[in-house]
Amino acid sequence: MEFSEAGAPRKNPNAKAFAIGCGILASMTSIVLGYDIGVMSGATLFIKEDLKITDVQVEIIGGVLNLYSLFGSFAAGRISDWIGRRFTIVMAAAIFFVGALLMGFSTNFAFLMVGRFVAGIGVGFGMMIAPVYTTEVAPASYRGFLSSFPEVFINIGILLGYVSNYFFAKLSLKLGWRMMLGVGALPAVILGIGVLFMPESPRWLVLQGRIRDARHVLNRTSETSEEAELRLLDIKRAVGIPESCSDEDCPGPKKSHGEGVWKDLLLKPSPQLRRIFWTAIAVFFFQEASGIDSVVLYSPRIFEKAGIHDKNASLGATVAVGFVKTIFILVATFLLDRIGRRPLLLVSTGGMVLSLMGLGIGLTVVDQHSDEKIMWAIGLCVASVLFYVAFFSIGQGPVTWVYASEIFPLRYRAQGVAAGVALNRVTSGIVGMTFISLYKAITIGGSFFMYMGLATVAWIFFYTCLPETRGKSLEDIGRLFGLNPEEMKEGEIQMADEKH
Repeated sequence: MEFSEAGAPRKNPNAKAFAIGCGILASMTSIVLGYDIGVMSGATLFIKEDLKITDVQVEIIGGVLNLYSLFGSFAAGRISDWIGRRFTIVMAAAIFFVGALLMGFSTNFAFLMVGRFVAGIGVGFGMMIAPVYTTEVAPASYRGFLSSFPEVFINIGILLGYVSNYFFAKLSLKLGWRMMLGVGALPAVILGIGVLFMPESPRWLVLQGRIRDARHVLNRTSETSEEAELRLLDIKRAVGIPESCSDEDCPGPKKSHGEGVWKDLLLKPSPQLRRIFWTAIAVFFFQEASGIDSVVLYSPRIFEKAGIHDKNASLGATVAVGFVKTIFILVATFLLDRIGRRPLLLVSTGGMVLSLMGLGIGLTVVDQHSDEKIMWAIGLCVASVLFYVAFFSIGQGPVTWVYASEIFPLRYRAQGVAAGVALNRVTSGIVGMTFISLYKAITIGGSFFMYMGLATVAWIFFYTCLPETRGKSLEDIGRLFGLNPEEMKEGEIQMADEKH
């Protein structure tokens, strides 16, 4: 251990910058999803006109990518345990790059759907691996800050998609929407180059018995060598490696590639593991069930229904939504490790409930007076959309990924998060693929009242079931859910359950 002249452990001044750099690069996988969500909100207006497709096909194009990403997120969980977090990020970038090019060169609906399928696989890989990697690299003192990066980059991607819509809309009909979709390949190229400078996850390295490599990564991402050794000690305890052993001569655990995890999670979980699993599942579900994709993906239609009929004005208002969403997610990144996960979730969800109520009221009034412009109702709709995305961005947006990825024990983290991401994407796909049909069936105001009800249920769940995890090591978090040190060792949760 290195010491300064004063006798205190010598600090690594570059540790935080290096960890932040790793988090940024890993989270760039999320830009591709955000860009796709944002760009499709406007691109579908032109795709419908150019390819002469129906509203049902518009719904399918908008939401099906999330269902396709289901395959990617499940595959990524096992693959990341096999080849490592770092190379899984490479796969995510490569797959989405191909998908974006296919979408950009699409000549008909079927060709476009093939591109959506390939891009969806890449999105699934990226959405699963980004929060896992950043959580495992980051020290506890600013893990919330780093682990919120995937949501930050989703919002940056959404904003870029909205801006792309606004500018490429000025091109010809046939070229404009294809440029909107095709330029989505650029972030994948940047990510593919940047990943060459990223280290592997230290927790994954320990699971493979590569203690020396793990120590090297921890030294680069910790402010002192003492902190790095403490973090390594925590990981050894979680995995079941004797604290006294070091480097590759350690007897260590059997190298883990994720075998038996699904059996432990789904078929024979301990009560503690069951609580962790369903908590993560619920948090991922409520993030999308509260209607965020309906607002983000169909903003132009919502503004049109609210009385803004000019296409440029509608796209301009949509860009404003992207700016508000991005600004507030940046605010949230600095609050996660200061205020905590639970308070942000409660404030965020409560604000979303009120915003959805205002949007439902405003749209209902406008719908009932379609022959005249009621300015207060139009203003209420626009304000409610902006407040809704702002409240979502300070809590449910970033906290979901942080919280769900940090509560799982190490052995179950990759595939547990993969299951949550899969449900998250399925829920997002259902919301995106049914919104137009839903508002035609129960009115557009009624659809947002329904989302308000789901957000209310989410608030009750968060208030009653979620403990605070701010500032705790990943191994300490297991104790919040009733796991003891032995149960947190690899492969021993089920043994402990059988003993009891």
